[in-house]
Amino acid sequence: MTEHAHGHHSHPPDRPHGSHGHSHSHSHTVAPDADRRWLRAALVLITAFMAVEVVIGVLARSLALISDAAHMLTDAASIVLALIAMRLAARPARGGYTYGLKRAEILSAQANGITLLVLSVWLAYEAVQRLIAPPEVTGGLVLVTALAGVVVNLIATWFLSRANRSSLNVEGAYQHILTDLFGFVATAVAGLIVLTTGFARADALATLVVVALMLRAGYGLVRESGRIFMEAAPAGVDPDALGDHLVAADEVVEIHDLHIWQITSGEPALSAHILVAPGGDCHKVRRRLQELLSTEYGVTHATLQVDHVGEQDGADAVLHVTSGPGPEHRTNGHCEDTHGPVHRPGPHQH
Repeated sequence: MTEHAHGHHSHPPDRPHGSHGHSHSHSHTVAPDADRRWLRAALVLITAFMAVEVVIGVLARSLALISDAAHMLTDAASIVLALIAMRLAARPARGGYTYGLKRAEILSAQANGITLLVLSVWLAYEAVQRLIAPPEVTGGLVLVTALAGVVVNLIATWFLSRANRSSLNVEGAYQHILTDLFGFVATAVAGLIVLTTGFARADALATLVVVALMLRAGYGLVRESGRIFMEAAPAGVDPDALGDHLVAADEVVEIHDLHIWQITSGEPALSAHILVAPGGDCHKVRRRLQELLSTEYGVTHATLQVDHVGEQDGADAVLHVTSGPGPEHRTNGHCEDTHGPVHRPGPHQH
């Protein structure tokens, strides 16, 4: 191994190894304590109004109001989950959890998405039943309560908009409350229709509008949290294009074992094996690639293993790379299984 053969760590010399979590170009603009304060305020407001709405919904025999109250219950639960997840995610890494408990926030987001989907199925069933056999609905009571709900949800939505919505965890709670706001608008319209025309089925139709909104928000949360759990690349990042960009740098011969994923919301991470031309400056190449990743892709947590082509590794195996396009030019390699496409300068297959 030559004196400059390996540059394993991606942190610049002037940046402490542990500081990468605080230097993202997309770092939080709101302190975690502030996030918790806004979430608690929304929780108190929603819980108080939900209790009132349940009573009025039963008295008015309005499924739309009861569905809104049920949704508000999931709103409250989503905020409680978000607060718990924030506290867990703030704990330092220790023991077997080398990233800490940062993904507790993604678990919370996924739970929020699943509850939206499950609740939407139940409400859809109840709404269809009421379309078939609509009960009498007290339109005036529904209208007044729904308008009050619009005001309450506007305030709660504003509270959560003040928190850091780049966190999928906070976004999950926000989507709960936002769909509830739209639901109250639909319920208010239904109450007005019932009051002025006597068309009782408007209540069930308003419920179906709420269901559609819940399905959309729930699916989005489950999809995004699932991508993080499956170690998919961050949304908007094409790993093949990124690899081609990196391998185009001076003195870089090949890049393989390229992986990019998200530890949690807003914290992308990357690892790769970089092969540098004989005589090239491995440390200089590493710093250049590291800077490119940080400035153009927002990736500041990267681990780059940099070697010269043809160097011997610890097992005395030699990696030989020629100008050929295919993996058949690799012999007795350091990485016989490259875990993904191999990137080389010039046109090549992925």
